[in-house]
Amino acid sequence: MGTIVTGKKNIYGFSIGIIMLDMQFPRIPGDIGNAATFDFPVLYRVVHGALPDKIAEDITDEDLEPFTDAARELESAGVSAIALGCGYLSIFHERLKSAVSIPVIPSALALLPLIYHMLPPGKIVGIITADGSGLKPVHFQSSGAQNIPTAVIGLEGEREFFTAIMQNQPSMDIDVCREEHIKITEKLMNEHPDIGAILIECTNIPAYAKVIQETAKVPVFDLIHLINMVHDAFIHKDYPAFS
Repeated sequence: MGTIVTGKKNIYGFSIGIIMLDMQFPRIPGDIGNAATFDFPVLYRVVHGALPDKIAEDITDEDLEPFTDAARELESAGVSAIALGCGYLSIFHERLKSAVSIPVIPSALALLPLIYHMLPPGKIVGIITADGSGLKPVHFQSSGAQNIPTAVIGLEGEREFFTAIMQNQPSMDIDVCREEHIKITEKLMNEHPDIGAILIECTNIPAYAKVIQETAKVPVFDLIHLINMVHDAFIHKDYPAFS
């Protein structure tokens, strides 16, 4: 008997769908918004007109509807799980999760308990984000990552990256951005020598994870790792038979 496959979808091969804000700043490889970041196809849905200032904890169901519509569209298209293109969207996690019947990844902060519990006693987790002042307790709570010892640093004091991302500029100097990430990593490690690992919260910063890790000399985690893990949970590889 032959191998039977079933249809009922228009497109195939996407395990992960990603909900994106409507932004115009450059998204280089490593950024969640650059499809070349992933070793597998991803399917995007942009929520048109959605800017960071629309991300509020008390958002109405009406204003949230474009996001839930995007989640449902991705589910209907056949993705197995959904990721959020901005970590701050995690405050909608429970409401987005209720709109679909597939897993919704909240943010990189969901990795925080795992990372912390891997570290030796006395070590804490450093967190790098675009805007340290914008990372609130609700973001940790919505990702199940509250009450874990951390040290947070943001790039709000650095001109190139922060301006491009937070002011939605159409261009940026990635060499300057790279140096800015090295600088704030050095500052983080100098101020907190008890850091045993770093978690990148912002979905744009994984593009600089390599220089962050080389500077910090500790393991560096980000949302891309989590997305890859979820993808692998749905798309397993064959292992060679033991002989």
